[in-house]
Amino acid sequence: MSAQSISKNALGIRVGDNDGFGGEVSYQRYLKENNRLEFDLGWRDSDNVEAFKLVGLYQWVMPIDGGFHWYVGAGGGIGSFDAGENDGAFALIAGDLGIEYDFDIPLLISLDMRPEIGFNDDYSDDLDLDIALGLRYQF
Repeated sequence: MSAQSISKNALGIRVGDNDGFGGEVSYQRYLKENNRLEFDLGWRDSDNVEAFKLVGLYQWVMPIDGGFHWYVGAGGGIGSFDAGENDGAFALIAGDLGIEYDFDIPLLISLDMRPEIGFNDDYSDDLDLDIALGLRYQF
């Protein structure tokens, strides 16, 4: 994959979650050859919990064919949650596996699965599979 295949910057949204609804502002930054960083700042809302989180991922991007790419990555994040009378902070480690399509216009659409292992006895001390659809403007 050449450096031209990954845009220098991409900014957009990532929408989804494993057990409720979540929206994120998502930014991707090209590093070299087939590598990029992704940063997502988001909000989660499920039955009894609201949470904000910031996640950073290092990704490897590989071409498939005709504008399609697949990618894999790893990273971590931090966040805060509110569960009624119980609130606090948490940390997480994450993997990332996805597929994306790069349109002829500066638009990128993606679908990914992000397994996240959280660390906090009160809220996020388990494995969550965060599945989301992304839409980003490339510049």
